[in-house]
Amino acid sequence: MESAGYDISPSSESQLCDNSNSNGADVCSESTISISQRPANNKSQDAVASLNTLQSNFAVVVAIRESRQKMNEQAIPEMIEWLKKVGYQPSDLNALNTIHIAGTKGKGSTAAFTSSILTQFIGSGGPRSLSKVGLFTSPHLRFVRERIQINGQPLSEDMFAKYFYEVWDRLEEAATSAGEDPQAPGAKPAYFRFLTLMAFHTYMVEKVDTAIIECGIGGAYDSTNVIDTPTVTCITSLGIDHVGMLGSTIGEIAWHKAGIMKPGIKCFTPSSQVPEAKSVLEQVAQERKSVLEYIDVDLAIASNETMLGLQADFQKTNASLAMAIAKEWLEKQGYAEVADLEKRIRRGLETVRWPGRCETRREPGIRWCIDGGHTMESIELAGKWFASQLIVTSPATAPRQSHPQPRFLIFNQQTRDSSALAKALYNTLSTALQDPHPFTHAIFCTNTTFKETGFRPDLVSVNTNASDVEELKVQNHLAETWRQIDPAAHVGVVRTIEEAVTLVRDFARTEHASENPEESEVTALVTGSLHLVGGFLEVLESAASR
Repeated sequence: MESAGYDISPSSESQLCDNSNSNGADVCSESTISISQRPANNKSQDAVASLNTLQSNFAVVVAIRESRQKMNEQAIPEMIEWLKKVGYQPSDLNALNTIHIAGTKGKGSTAAFTSSILTQFIGSGGPRSLSKVGLFTSPHLRFVRERIQINGQPLSEDMFAKYFYEVWDRLEEAATSAGEDPQAPGAKPAYFRFLTLMAFHTYMVEKVDTAIIECGIGGAYDSTNVIDTPTVTCITSLGIDHVGMLGSTIGEIAWHKAGIMKPGIKCFTPSSQVPEAKSVLEQVAQERKSVLEYIDVDLAIASNETMLGLQADFQKTNASLAMAIAKEWLEKQGYAEVADLEKRIRRGLETVRWPGRCETRREPGIRWCIDGGHTMESIELAGKWFASQLIVTSPATAPRQSHPQPRFLIFNQQTRDSSALAKALYNTLSTALQDPHPFTHAIFCTNTTFKETGFRPDLVSVNTNASDVEELKVQNHLAETWRQIDPAAHVGVVRTIEEAVTLVRDFARTEHASENPEESEVTALVTGSLHLVGGFLEVLESAASR
């Protein structure tokens, strides 16, 4: 039985993945076919289907939550054993010149900024030609391939299938060699552990110059923390999240995150960390003989002289961390003397792309504002960012319009306290906009993508309560909550993301058409879950491809 070294789930930010329950009961099965037997055009789809068998089902997730098991010291020894089964020792990973990033908020964005900066140095000279920058993040939005990137691009379908089955087959061979059934429970690791192994294997075979590795949950016992000697580490802004595994105080959470610190290796963190977090980080740094360095927001970034590719003020902290990380890595690898170093760094910050995080997209008549905020703090930040995108006339200086500009909310959060998140979003926006009616329309839907076909395989999740989804229990509760806090809003519940998008499009096309595009544009915020955002982007992209 695996320990409580929990993993991030396929496309939902809060669910746990472990392929055995507290009694070692099987939660998945897999019929194995060797890669040579699979039709070429099906290998990628088969890989995703096989990967999905490593998810936890809902009953296991509930059992883990209710037991309030903490992540424990067996998680890393277990992960090292899995690593050995696919042919690597932890020390082998030193060849990847890794950058290891933990944190509660902004770790994915910081990793994306860092990747974007370092890719600007490909072919720039130095002790050797920089050619490949790896980036491993979670969760994914549309395709699981997004998690394992090289030079800012997800693995191709062919590459994903190739490296997936190389790891899969090595694990089965290891089980067979040990006299075990390769299809038995426990013959393969949980979902996130498997993808972590696959990322390491991919980057080793591809001989990347660096691998930027984002932690899943925590740090000390996270599956990624088998790296002996990273080049540099970073702990982004800390907050309260995953309390069942990491603890309920900032201090406890900071201890887990600080577990990625390594002797003699710099660890960057924002100077804005709260005192309790700083105290713990400093103590762990001293114990581990790591060099902790606080980072202020870069002056050029603060003044908007450097315009970031990611919107929202809080991204300035993440971008400043990425600058410090990149400079440390470049200096240690011998690139510090590149003539246009600062220019390349700025270009990386300006050209970064990280979909679904404070992202704006437009189509005729609609401005979509998209953010996957799913914790109390991140939903408040998403609300502040959305408010900053709106052009509003203060009621104190002008009369309120009798027909306000339409604003839609599309929202879901299937596993957390969804009503508390919705209330936090309302409070943030009503305060920022000085308007008790931040949305004219509020739509609540499940994370199911399409009305007819349901999910793309990459977006399938088996660790939610199927009956709650079928009965729209969460959505109806959210709708009732919103009616109570804003009786003036038009509130609706639909089953799928596609239907929610259709409602907004139909309104923009038929009920709010005007000869003046600026006056007729409908603004819609999509938030509450990265799983929701991933499905939403799938709806937009699928329509565009047709």
